Amino acid sequence: LSEKWLREWVNPALTAEQIGEQLTMAGLELDDLTKVAKDFSGVVVGEVLTCEQHPDADKLKVTTVNVGTSENLQIVCGAPNVAVGVKVPVALVGAKLPPADGDDKPFAIKKGKLRGVESNGMLCGGSEIDCDDGVDGLLILPSDAPVGTDVRDYLELDNHVLDISITPNRGDCFSVRGIAREVAVLNGLPFALPFDAIKSP
Repeated sequence: LSEKWLREWVNPALTAEQIGEQLTMAGLELDDLTKVAKDFSGVVVGEVLTCEQHPDADKLKVTTVNVGTSENLQIVCGAPNVAVGVKVPVALVGAKLPPADGDDKPFAIKKGKLRGVESNGMLCGGSEIDCDDGVDGLLILPSDAPVGTDVRDYLELDNHVLDISITPNRGDCFSVRGIAREVAVLNGLPFALPFDAIKSP
């Protein structure tokens, strides 16, 4: 069950962990609680404005990227699918990305030079923000993605998945509606459908 989906139905002033504990105490055992994506920060939606060949590296491109600030950024990128007009996650200087496998420290993005050309950030693939899409290259976002928006907000990554073990005698909880009703009762909150019910003619 998605935490965000549950909160569309009922939204107690509790963390996902507290909701899970509350459900467990009510007989709906929480088997697992996982984050949709690992923690990271400083990544926004950017649009590639220009893309030119790196003067000293065949596999690198020099891009100009709009990230919603007063100045566009020059970023060197080696992804094969970088192109003018695409919208992608951009890790700004100072961003903290999820640690690589076998490491426990976040990967910090710094200003630097790649083969002598200044680079102010990094264009990200899905794996770099724990949203692996199986593509060898950048995570291409929809064309209407708003430039400058925090990628965690845009992709709704501040979310948890609750894995709840439902016993056979609690058939009423085999749905989002049933779990939401239970959470509402446990917290003394009103319960109403988050949409207009379709009425029979």
